[in-house]
Amino acid sequence: MTDPPRPRACVTGWPVAHSRSPLIHGHWLRTYGIEGSYERVATPPGEFKRFAATIGVGGLRGANVTVPHKLEAFAECDRRTSVAQAMGAVNTLWREGEVLWGDNTDAGGFLGSLDEEAPGWRREVHSAVILGAGGASRAVVYGLLSAGLQRITIINRSIERAEAVAEAFGSRLFISAWSEASNRLGDADILVNTTSLGMNGQDQLRIDISNLKADAIVADLVYVPLETSLIRDARRLGHRTVGGLGMLLHQAAPGFERWFGIRPSVTPELRSLIEADILGHGARSS
Repeated sequence: MTDPPRPRACVTGWPVAHSRSPLIHGHWLRTYGIEGSYERVATPPGEFKRFAATIGVGGLRGANVTVPHKLEAFAECDRRTSVAQAMGAVNTLWREGEVLWGDNTDAGGFLGSLDEEAPGWRREVHSAVILGAGGASRAVVYGLLSAGLQRITIINRSIERAEAVAEAFGSRLFISAWSEASNRLGDADILVNTTSLGMNGQDQLRIDISNLKADAIVADLVYVPLETSLIRDARRLGHRTVGGLGMLLHQAAPGFERWFGIRPSVTPELRSLIEADILGHGARSS
């Protein structure tokens, strides 16, 4: 009688060599003494269906999915969680019997980062301004709506994309032109940048945040660099701030629990490990 294969999981994307997911999951595997592994699997465009068929085979319990495959992963799943269904994208896969399941943990990851870095925010935050209308914006919108926010304003250079987000998530969403961004901040309890502006190698985010209320929270999903110009300006003005690294760490935890049976903790030790890697390698992304 042969032993069952060692449990393993992976992250797949194209490219995928830049991913920090193996660092995160590898840390948790060591911390909890689990005899498993977490790998990178490069999947070229057009070959995701082939990759998906390998989940559940040879000990592969599941996968994280990164760009450009989140939409194809959604389409490939037999069943999806309500969160993934609402966002139209999948970043976490596993198989139950013959059924391929998909989830999207980005919204929960964002809320987890707020809970960690801005404790008490759920009692204080009722309105938000969100910069950007892509997939990350949808995750933040879903998360904040689930937390009970009454008003969310989407600001994006393409009004059509902002309108699509508003139509997808209902009457508590409003849209505004990018040129009006600074004028829309006065009533916001939280400002969230979901664009790539400010990321190493991208254009800087240029926005005047002086109209924000003194107790407003400022969050930026960019985590390379660890302190963006938005976060730096917000700190200088005395705002509570939430960087993007926490979302990366917290969104990883549900998949690890699904594949390896233990809900891992996001600890200062893990955060320090990833921060050191970012500082050592510069502009690599998640």
